[in-house]
Amino acid sequence: MLSHCDLPETIPLFPLTGALLLPRGRLPLHIFEPRYLQMLEDCMKTSHRLIGMIQPRNMPNGEPGLSAIGCAGRLTGFSETEDGRYMITLSGISRFRVQRELSGFSPYIRAAVSWAAFTKDIGAPEHDTGFERDGFFQLLSRFFIHRGLDTDWDTLKDADDELLINSLSMLLPLDAEDKQALLEAPCLQTRRETLITLMEYALHGGGEESLQ
Repeated sequence: MLSHCDLPETIPLFPLTGALLLPRGRLPLHIFEPRYLQMLEDCMKTSHRLIGMIQPRNMPNGEPGLSAIGCAGRLTGFSETEDGRYMITLSGISRFRVQRELSGFSPYIRAAVSWAAFTKDIGAPEHDTGFERDGFFQLLSRFFIHRGLDTDWDTLKDADDELLINSLSMLLPLDAEDKQALLEAPCLQTRRETLITLMEYALHGGGEESLQ
């Protein structure tokens, strides 16, 4: 079984605003910028095939920077278009904390990372024993109507706790700061509570009353 000891100390980083990858989740990406095409080629030469997804952010001095925490995904899907672009899929492995960015001649960002704070990311899916699904789906339905969204409700209701909460966290149209808060949630229960708060806030801003 994979452990954090098997993960590399340095990985390439792909900063992308609003894109969220979570452990055991799957994120499709469209790669076309030359520096990230090079990153992809270099990634495929490694044994781990990991790419770190991370949110850009503005530093206190106004300079562009990166969030402290991201999530690494293994390249598990790959196809090339006729015009030389790539469609890839990353399968979430573990979150990481950036230790430092590495200098060098690479056109993309590489960083030394620590996996130590996220030992639960590798292993069995999480369960949320306090999850009240009926009330959650009522709120989710209101949110979808409010945002003009549609989905396969039967598939959603059949999903286990982690797949449901993590998939919604990754896919719902939320601000980048909200996505980062969902990423940094220490456990599935906290992520579910954060997601509920974000949906209720969106509904309250749209003129609906909170469920609280």
